[in-house]
Amino acid sequence: MAPPHRGLWAFTLLLLTTLTTLLPFTSAAPSPGCSKPATLRNGQQLTTTINGKSRQYTLRVPDNYNPSNNAPYRLIFLWHQLGGSAQKIIQGEDPNRGGVLPYYGLPPLDTNKSAIYVVPQGLNQGWGNQNGEDVSFFDNMLQTVTEGLCVDTNLVFSTGFSYGGAMSYSLACSRPSKIRAVAVISGSLLSGCSGGNEPVAYYAQHGTSDSVLNISGGRQLRDRFVRNNKCSANNGGEPQPGQGGRSTRVEYQGCAQDKPVVWVVHGGDHNPSQKDSGSNEPFAPRNTWEFFSRFK
Repeated sequence: MAPPHRGLWAFTLLLLTTLTTLLPFTSAAPSPGCSKPATLRNGQQLTTTINGKSRQYTLRVPDNYNPSNNAPYRLIFLWHQLGGSAQKIIQGEDPNRGGVLPYYGLPPLDTNKSAIYVVPQGLNQGWGNQNGEDVSFFDNMLQTVTEGLCVDTNLVFSTGFSYGGAMSYSLACSRPSKIRAVAVISGSLLSGCSGGNEPVAYYAQHGTSDSVLNISGGRQLRDRFVRNNKCSANNGGEPQPGQGGRSTRVEYQGCAQDKPVVWVVHGGDHNPSQKDSGSNEPFAPRNTWEFFSRFK
């Protein structure tokens, strides 16, 4: 007869093995910039060259930045709309006139100051991604920032409105091993989709009255990641805006582990700062931050 402690050890080992199989194992992946003095600083504008073209981007680093392998930072890329600029993302615009909040409204929700933000400037005020040059720009920024600052390379995110949403979608397609999740606000297929066969956690929102990029384009982007993430079809049919001007939020079921798909539909126009009826705050910032915060 086996000693009691041996049976207990066998049971514990079986339990740990089962949990490891059932639950996603995630751990921080500290970048080379961890555990050394920062070589980049808050507010710094950086310049690089891609395909012979000068490119610029700006950093937002928490005031209490402290490089540590035990607590590397999230990294969030914020892409502007067509005709916009990095400066407009940094300063913000009037949300009551369809403008974006500063940094898409995310820093005030980051109460632990856990994220570093990268704000790129597009060529011709957009993200045409000719010959993949904007994706190459992303690769360059990612390498520079992770070498100069302490980043968890498992927690790299991307969001943007309109053309910025299209660029985030393009990265989900072409860089699925580098992007943990995206939030596409009123996007469409504008920046291409090289690859596009791997799962990536996907949040998107779109208005049924969008007069710039029809919601059918947003649905097309969403459906690719419903398939890639192996989610079940929405048995309730195509979601419609709620009564009284409120948005409708659907989370698809059966998705691959750690690869959720969330779709929010509203009755408004092409607007990154759409509000629910009775609310004074746009819902995109809180929805985006909640989605990104799922991943540890």
